[in-house]
Amino acid sequence: MFKSKALIRLAFLGSAVAWVILLFSDITVLFSSLQGLQPDVPEWLPRLMLAFFVVCLFYYYKLRIERDDTLNFTDLLWKVFATGLITTIISLVLRLLVFLLGNTVLATNVVFTDFIYQINLALLVNFLLAALVSWKRLILYQKSKWLLRAWLAFDVMLLTILVYDTIGSPILYSLRLVVNIILGALLLILSANMRWVAYLNFKQKWTSLLLLLLVFFYLFYFFYSVESGSEIIAKTSSAFLDFRNHLFIIFLALFIIVYGVFSFLVILFNLPTSSVFEQKLEEVVNYQRISQSIQTEQDEESVYNILLESSVSSVFADAAWLEITRVNNEQKIYTYRISEQESKNIREHLEKNQVKGILDTGSEKTKNLSKYLGSLKTSRFRSILAFPIMVKEETIGTLALLKELPDGFNKEMTRIISTFANQAGISIENFRLLEEAFQHARYKEELKIAKTVQQSLLPTKLEQDNDFEVVAFSASADEVGGDYYDTLRIDAHTVALIIADVSGKGTTAAFHMSQMKGIFHSLAQQHLDPKEFMQRSNQALTYCLERNSFISASFFIIDTQQKNIRYSRAGHCPVLYMQAGQNHSYYLKDRGAALGMVRSREYNNHIETNEISYQPGDIMVLYTDGITEAKNAKGEEFGNDRLALALNEKATASAKEIEDYIIKQLYAFTGTQNINDDYTSMTVKFKT
Repeated sequence: MFKSKALIRLAFLGSAVAWVILLFSDITVLFSSLQGLQPDVPEWLPRLMLAFFVVCLFYYYKLRIERDDTLNFTDLLWKVFATGLITTIISLVLRLLVFLLGNTVLATNVVFTDFIYQINLALLVNFLLAALVSWKRLILYQKSKWLLRAWLAFDVMLLTILVYDTIGSPILYSLRLVVNIILGALLLILSANMRWVAYLNFKQKWTSLLLLLLVFFYLFYFFYSVESGSEIIAKTSSAFLDFRNHLFIIFLALFIIVYGVFSFLVILFNLPTSSVFEQKLEEVVNYQRISQSIQTEQDEESVYNILLESSVSSVFADAAWLEITRVNNEQKIYTYRISEQESKNIREHLEKNQVKGILDTGSEKTKNLSKYLGSLKTSRFRSILAFPIMVKEETIGTLALLKELPDGFNKEMTRIISTFANQAGISIENFRLLEEAFQHARYKEELKIAKTVQQSLLPTKLEQDNDFEVVAFSASADEVGGDYYDTLRIDAHTVALIIADVSGKGTTAAFHMSQMKGIFHSLAQQHLDPKEFMQRSNQALTYCLERNSFISASFFIIDTQQKNIRYSRAGHCPVLYMQAGQNHSYYLKDRGAALGMVRSREYNNHIETNEISYQPGDIMVLYTDGITEAKNAKGEEFGNDRLALALNEKATASAKEIEDYIIKQLYAFTGTQNINDDYTSMTVKFKT
């Protein structure tokens, strides 16, 4: 960017310096000729400086205009117009100065006239070069190889003529006619390239016509000013830079005029087709809006509004409505320049005339429908065109377009709206699929969070004691389970244990598990009796659990000083217990209602405290119903008997080995690692 600006300044500075030298040298040559003296500067210097002026000024506009990608077609014409306006104002100021001087000695002085002439000539060249660069961008729009080659040849021919005008080579003079013919042919070929005109809308075409007329005015004014100045000087002396002998300027002006005239005529003749082109462009834009609505809009309603607006603008309808049946069978009407009541009256009127179902999209049917509307005196509309909106081959709605004129829709309009309706159906289907994908992604993210929460709720290390060892196992059927187990040391000789099963799964179960953990840690350390623990837990959960939710739990207090276990069972699976020295285990089937099942003080009557004494070598297995209710391929449950048998077979092992054996037998029975319900167990073995 910095380099480009530096080059622009350098080109402008070079053109300014070249023009100052041109002005000084030309006046010097003219003055010396008038005095009959030998000029102090070479007579060829003005022509050389004019060439440098042209080259520098050309690159100035090339860098300013040709590399500016933000300019559109009318912007380029505005650039030429603005340049012409500024140069014309400067020229008019000079003309006013000459007018004010009147017949004074200065005004009639040939040297002063040459000074004014050189300024006007520089302004003319400046305007021509600005137009040349702008014309080049217009001609090379959607360029091809042959077009680039033709322009390159045109540039070479112009440069050749500029060199000839500068040095006057005899060789170039002999080829003058050939160069002129080639340049004329290239001029006509390049002037025929008008592809940019087709992309102007109606307003832009009128603007372009006005700007081109002003360009012609500037050109004629400059030629008149320079011609008159040249004529006055030529009457006194021929020792000056006469533009009439400068072929480069003549050909350049001719090219600007020819292409300007061609452009003017093509734009003028294309005016009647502007509305058709704009309509087609509007159709493309509207189709694109419907196609991209899935990416840019936030809900289906936005897609419906885009469809309604796009359809109306594309066929110049006076009003429209869109009737949609949502997923929950809710009817929704979107209207445009018509009230819901008016649309309702039209629908009822068509039904009364036995026009049933989705209205036909054929032109003949449209005429018949117009006849029906004509008999509806309360409506201002006389033409109707309707289309079904299909999603997965199922009609979810109807788009109806209305016009106040009879037979206002043709086959072309029918085709357009049919395409819009089909694309809208695709967009809505994609939108719904995308919405499902988003919901699935959100659900998976919620499960990840819930799984992290659940894992943080389960203890990483269980309380151990010199009198017993305890181990636990837990596996979730889903991303998030509802089973909970924990231990808490109350004092030096008392440890609390809990195992619970929250109804339900997912984030809700994890949330209730966190509540159960909070209750356990806050109440267990208060040395409460197991029954009172359950009563208070039930009271706390009454305000947290939904009406259809509950938590089954078993709470134990192991007293190593008294060698006993006090516990309460709240609707949970019975404890599997095995006494040391016995060959079989048995279940402690005690009564108790699950937490949240009875939400009143009556819960006290449904819970009790139980107490057993333990001996070294006794084993206690706590578990959730996912283990006993696990099924094999035949649909058989693992059951209490298989659980007891597994314990009996491994009774002499450590707590960890017992638990591993039970889980191994469980998975062997089911024959799969995929589980339908959570597996959770705690194994306590009293040390011998």
